[in-house]
Amino acid sequence: MKREVPVEEAIGLRLAHDLTRIIPGEFKGIAFSKGHVVQEEDVPRLLDMGKRHVYVLELGDDEMHEDDAAVRMANLTAGRGILTTAPHEGKVVFKAEEDGMLFVDVDKVFAVNMIEDVSLTTRVPFIAVKAGQSVAGVRPIPLTFRVSLMEEMERTVGNAKLVEVWPYLPQRISIVTTGSEVQSGRVTDAFGPVLREKFASFGMSVENQAIVGDEMEDIVGAIQSAVAGGATLVCVTGGMSVDPDDRSPGAIRRVADEVVTQGTPMLPGSMMMVAYVGQTVIFGLPGAVIHDKWTAFDVLLPRALANWRFTKADIARQGAGGWLNA
Repeated sequence: MKREVPVEEAIGLRLAHDLTRIIPGEFKGIAFSKGHVVQEEDVPRLLDMGKRHVYVLELGDDEMHEDDAAVRMANLTAGRGILTTAPHEGKVVFKAEEDGMLFVDVDKVFAVNMIEDVSLTTRVPFIAVKAGQSVAGVRPIPLTFRVSLMEEMERTVGNAKLVEVWPYLPQRISIVTTGSEVQSGRVTDAFGPVLREKFASFGMSVENQAIVGDEMEDIVGAIQSAVAGGATLVCVTGGMSVDPDDRSPGAIRRVADEVVTQGTPMLPGSMMMVAYVGQTVIFGLPGAVIHDKWTAFDVLLPRALANWRFTKADIARQGAGGWLNA
């Protein structure tokens, strides 16, 4: 509740509005922010500003100030890899503590935003973020927030953390390049340089690259050798279409313990394949990875580098927003 009081009687009370000070030719800006608790030494300055009365905020038993509510909301929802700012105008901003993949509990964020007077907003889930980058923000909508709504939010969130940054983990990366035209030297490999550049942007390097032809056994053997050599991520390049000589999908299936998907609801990159041999993730990469700057592979790569274990549902959910061309 707001009420008007003489400045001398405002000591110990919170201001309900920002108070602006103007010194002609020198300064114009906020001298006292809303929520500021008036101190005895503030009174002369307020009087100098021509403020004989101010609006103050008095909280009822079921009310919290917006700044206090924002801090409590942030503590409730921010998880690992997140640094939170001090509240400003009722909002707390979440920043990435280090480079990594942004994790967002989408269902919980939805549930929280269904609560009256709550606003929790994030960047797109699963993107790559840099240390210091703002990734989310939380605030109550009104100047005062009901304690009963905060308790509802606490019940909704439970023990979950809704926004986190998962650090990238060390990877041993191998490339298996298919195609008789590359193996024979008739065509220069284009996948290797593109993939090395992509991984370098995450601070990682490719450990080895095997160039094989189009024979199923050769592709199978190269994948198996990479896995046996300790690779945690294997990219099988080319041979992913429906042509008779494109045997990469069959080779991946021969090696894999689990095939998550052959094909994605994303363009470009719809012919991409994702599979596992134990904990090693295998990507079957189509030619779009060479020709297009942003493909299905780029969408999934931050998760792979953070050791996210893909499911078919993960891939299927990419259909909404999966049209990646500008």
